[in-house]
Amino acid sequence: MFFVLAGFTSLKSNAQTISNDTIRDNIRVEAFITPEGDTIPQSWLPTVEVTAIQTAQWKNYWNNWTRLRNAVYVTYPYAKTAGKLITDVNNQLAGVRDEAARKKIIKSREKEMKRDFGDKVTNLSVYQGKVLMKLINRETGNNCYEIIKEYKGGFNAGFWQTVAFVFGSSLKQPYAPQGDDKDIEKIVLELQKLYGYKG
Repeated sequence: MFFVLAGFTSLKSNAQTISNDTIRDNIRVEAFITPEGDTIPQSWLPTVEVTAIQTAQWKNYWNNWTRLRNAVYVTYPYAKTAGKLITDVNNQLAGVRDEAARKKIIKSREKEMKRDFGDKVTNLSVYQGKVLMKLINRETGNNCYEIIKEYKGGFNAGFWQTVAFVFGSSLKQPYAPQGDDKDIEKIVLELQKLYGYKG
């Protein structure tokens, strides 16, 4: 019994010493003062680098993402211009019933577009061309087949659809921002923020 009491007294004495030492602890700590006047202690943790070997699957994913992002950055300005041009042409054609007058308007705007973008668009890769068609659909609400058919007739639309098919594409491809084209939509929203494009 004596040993137990002696041990308890010793423990109590050590606890008091630790408690008193803690109270008198004068270690300086960095802090910042909030606008409201509160003082909050802060400390800096060392930088930690986490590295890993990239798997073939992730490497492939990032290669595809970079390729798509580059294609959207190159072609989106053309899609925006095409959207504005089609809106302008529709406004010009709104009150025109005469077929010859309609063709004249369409031909003049087509020449303007070829002059401004002909060389640039023909230098696009097949992949960039596919992305451009998606973006034109996004900007106009119509696929490229419908646009060509409206302005140049069904024969021209059919011809260009055949050409697109030969290159593994289609003028009739839809645009699905919540589905297959969600990555394109993400990149377009990024572009709009960066360069102030209006959606």
